[in-house]
Amino acid sequence: MQLSELGGSEGLEHNPTLNRESAVALGAFGAITAGAVYLGARATREAVSQGWYKRLKKPPFQPPGALFGPVWTTLYALIAVSGWRIWGSPAGTKRSKALGLWFVQLGLNAAWSHLFFRKRDVRAAAVENWALLGSIVAYTAAASGVDRKAPYLMAPYLGWVTFANVLSTDIARRNA
Repeated sequence: MQLSELGGSEGLEHNPTLNRESAVALGAFGAITAGAVYLGARATREAVSQGWYKRLKKPPFQPPGALFGPVWTTLYALIAVSGWRIWGSPAGTKRSKALGLWFVQLGLNAAWSHLFFRKRDVRAAAVENWALLGSIVAYTAAASGVDRKAPYLMAPYLGWVTFANVLSTDIARRNA
């Protein structure tokens, strides 16, 4: 499959050098995203294995634990492809701003797990989740001025984090 079939920059299939460069960039965006996943998963695993998370008072709309892995795997793949699409767009201040915001939202994503699971500070995590939500909205808006498909790749993530925001805020309220 050519990278252009994934929705990459048009014309890549006619230029093997650009296609290789794009493949490396896609791998880099995947690796950067995987790094954030690793940091978050490490903090999560410790809290869950020690029983702290199970003891929290959670709202009745808390999804089952088995749902989180498949949902986040899909979302992280979409996040990586969205960033890669922005990278593949013509250089300029709009692209630079969008890429900067992409890194901000990914960093805040990893920071949430650290605050919630490692620090066990549910209030700080709830506040940070609002910042994460704002960064996703800001990235999506910036990306819409650079690439027509990249913002749509973020829509499921934006929806899930909005739900996670309600969940995180309610957990903080119940465990004050």
